[in-house]
Amino acid sequence: MAEEIDDQKAAFSQKMIAILNGAALNLAVAIGYRAGLFDVMAGLEGPRTAGEIAASAGLSHRYVREWLGVMATGGIVELTTSDPGGSRYRLPAAHAALLTRAAGNGNLAVYTQEIPLLTNCALEPVLAGFKSGDGVPYDRYPAFQAFMTELSEAKHRDVLVDQFLPSVDDGRLVVRLQQGMRVCDLGCGEGLALRLMARAYPRSRFLGLDLSAAAIDTARRSAAAEGLENIAFEVRDAARLCEDEDLGGSCDYVTAFDAIHDQTRPLEALRGARHLLAAGGIFSMIDIAAESEPAQNLDHPMGPFINTVSLMHCMPVGLADGGAGLGMMWGRRRALEMMAAAGFTQVTVVPMAHDPFN
Repeated sequence: MAEEIDDQKAAFSQKMIAILNGAALNLAVAIGYRAGLFDVMAGLEGPRTAGEIAASAGLSHRYVREWLGVMATGGIVELTTSDPGGSRYRLPAAHAALLTRAAGNGNLAVYTQEIPLLTNCALEPVLAGFKSGDGVPYDRYPAFQAFMTELSEAKHRDVLVDQFLPSVDDGRLVVRLQQGMRVCDLGCGEGLALRLMARAYPRSRFLGLDLSAAAIDTARRSAAAEGLENIAFEVRDAARLCEDEDLGGSCDYVTAFDAIHDQTRPLEALRGARHLLAAGGIFSMIDIAAESEPAQNLDHPMGPFINTVSLMHCMPVGLADGGAGLGMMWGRRRALEMMAAAGFTQVTVVPMAHDPFN
């Protein structure tokens, strides 16, 4: 028995070392991404010295050299020591395809910012919530809307108009958008997805709703700067849409991109989406592809990451003001039950080839 425990301890020790190294690499990759170092290195020909990389990026040589040490030991960049001029570093093209802003929907480096950002925003209030059971108000995450816009840039610019929308209703949605229809995005944030749609389909009218006044203000300024006249943004609580009779049946298409699980009253928000829909209207709810029972998510390829984001943001935000606190991993069964309770009678679950996690 003692020998078996020693073997288990040794194996778990290796797992803990991998966790410590992974957490450190996540932070260092997030720093490199924010500083633009991956974008710079992807544009350089051949291996370069730390000084050359720093000069190209307009950054401090000493900081870049220390960062490159992390990247080299972590297997993110390649290190060559045989050159007379000293150590040289190269970002392999296969790595750049996942680490740069040009990677589009393949960009994984953008996600490395999430855990450091949430730690900075919410570590103490989340710890306090373990004792009190209280949620964390959305205004404790002042930088999160900007991050979500950056995440939307990575996810939506390449696929929303060209892949996602054509997949809805077997392509019939795009025909209607081209002809002109009324579209609403619930939890629109800073409005990137809606602005992309408004630009692609000028005959349609678009309305973005979000609870954050700061996000809506940014969305309005961005739409004005882009000269979009077929779009509007309003500060509204999705859970209270049914109270406005004028909104009933006012939209032909409603979207919610990773927004329902953050709602304090998700069932009411879904009822609000149903309230908005005109006869023959369509609601696209994009959310995490997971199951409602934890035991069925043990093999999820990003289970620890998604559950941690939920712990640090989605669940506490959803618990605020006595909310439901669904969390990001509310799962398919619970989502289908809630959709039925909200009045949706025709519900189809569709995997998305371009986004395996939603």
